[in-house]
Amino acid sequence: MKKLLLGLIFTVNCIFAANAAAAAPGIELSGSVVSDNQKMITSRFMGFIKNMKVSEGDIVKKGDLLYEIDSKEIEAAVKQVDLAISQAKLALMMNENQLNNILTNLARNKRLYKKGMVSKFQLENMELAAKNMKDMVELAKKQVAQAEAQKESVLNQYKYLKIKAPNDGVIVMKRAKEGEMQIPGMPVLMLTDLSSLKIVTEISESNLRFAQIGKKVKVEIPSIGYKGEGTISAIVPSSNPMTHKFKIKVKFDKGDKMVFPGMYAKVYIK
Repeated sequence: MKKLLLGLIFTVNCIFAANAAAAAPGIELSGSVVSDNQKMITSRFMGFIKNMKVSEGDIVKKGDLLYEIDSKEIEAAVKQVDLAISQAKLALMMNENQLNNILTNLARNKRLYKKGMVSKFQLENMELAAKNMKDMVELAKKQVAQAEAQKESVLNQYKYLKIKAPNDGVIVMKRAKEGEMQIPGMPVLMLTDLSSLKIVTEISESNLRFAQIGKKVKVEIPSIGYKGEGTISAIVPSSNPMTHKFKIKVKFDKGDKMVFPGMYAKVYIK
């Protein structure tokens, strides 16, 4: 009788343990949607902003024009390089004319030399002058080519005056307006990539054993009724060790849902 009673107690305890394990709710974490690809948009050149095309909240496609820079520096550089090209071409023309004169005189002196009317010394001096002038012409040609290449380089800078979106995304910050001065390196816009969204949350050190990179978790974005599956892609220690918490990044597929950075999200870990 005693053995039977003990057996019944053991069976009941096993059932309660199994039910408790099955009913275990797991860990529910609150977090936010963030983008792993945010870009600060600025320009290479100083100038006034013109033709501002976007505002905060606008969704843009890769290659869309965001704004333009009205740079007087490049226009001045184009004028300087045009002047350099003109001067180089003028020098080339003068050298070519002088070379033609020297070659004409050289041909005449060769005929006179055959008749004994000029010395060999005079002929050699004329040949040396022709050689030197040919070198001057070649140098002038290189200077023209160099000036034209410099102009091409300057003109190439014009494309950097048109600031375009490097990828699809949404404008989440706008720090400058049309007509304001753009200083190189100073951000004008912030572009967030909507195709690189993740959910970021925190988990306590005591529950960290339940989270592993690559583990599948349930995710939810209540405001848009989104429910799906995600994968833990990163576990990052907190910069403040006194909190005893770790940041978790969860990648997920938003499908056709309109998900934006900053949305409240939940992560369920079992």
